[in-house]
Amino acid sequence: MCTCSPQCARGLNLCAAIVLVVMTASCAGTVDVMLEPDSPTVPAAAAAITPTAITPTAPTAAAFRQTGTASWYGKDFHGRRTATGDLFDMHGLSAAHRTLPLGSLIRVTNVENNRNITLRVNDRGPFIKSRVIDLTYGAARELGFAAEGTAQVVIERLDELPGTTPFTVHAAQYVEEENARLLKERLSAKFEIISIIPGATNLGTLYHVEVGVYATEEKAEIVARRVTQEGLEPVVIRKDH
Repeated sequence: MCTCSPQCARGLNLCAAIVLVVMTASCAGTVDVMLEPDSPTVPAAAAAITPTAITPTAPTAAAFRQTGTASWYGKDFHGRRTATGDLFDMHGLSAAHRTLPLGSLIRVTNVENNRNITLRVNDRGPFIKSRVIDLTYGAARELGFAAEGTAQVVIERLDELPGTTPFTVHAAQYVEEENARLLKERLSAKFEIISIIPGATNLGTLYHVEVGVYATEEKAEIVARRVTQEGLEPVVIRKDH
C-alpha cells in the first residue's frame, strides 16, 4: 500500500502516463502531428500567449484574366458618347469590353512584344465574336499594333467593382434600320424580348439587335448558343442601360 503524499502520487501517475505514451508510440510507429500552414485553427496555448498572432487579411479583387484578339477604334467614334457618357477620345487610353463592369481598371499586354498599359473600361464592344477587346487608337499605338489593326493580348483586371447589372445577347447590327426590324420579327418567333438599340457613329447610326435580359452571364451564354442556330454570331454583353 502506497503511503506517499498526494504530490508524490500525482508525480507517479504522471510518470506512468509518460511511459504508457512512449510504449504506445513504439508499438504504433512514429506519429507526426502537423498544422496546415494556412489553417485558421490556433492551439489554445498559443492563442493565450499571443492573441493577436493572426491578423485578418484584406479582401482581394476577384481574379479576371482573358486572352484573345484586340482591335482598335478611332475616328468613326471620336467625340461620340461612350457607354459611361464620357466623350470618346481616340488618342486617349481607354477600352471597350463586353462584360467587365464599366470603370474597371485593367492591364492589357501585347503578347508579341510584351508591352503593357493600364487603362479603364468605359465602353461596350467589340461586337465581332472573334475579338475580346476594343482599344482606342492611342492605346493600340502604345502597345505597338496600330498599323496591324489587331494583336493577341492578355487582359488582367486590377480592381474589383460591383457587377450587378444584367446581361443581354447582341445578335447583330445593321446600317439599315429595316434590316434590324426584319431580324427582330424573325427572332420574336423563338425569343420573348427583342430590342433594337440605335448607336450613333460619325458615319451614321448603327442599329443593334439584342435578345433578352438575363441575371447572369451563364444564362445569357445559353441563349446565345440558341441564337447561333439562327445563322448569326451573337456575343454576350453587360447591359448598362
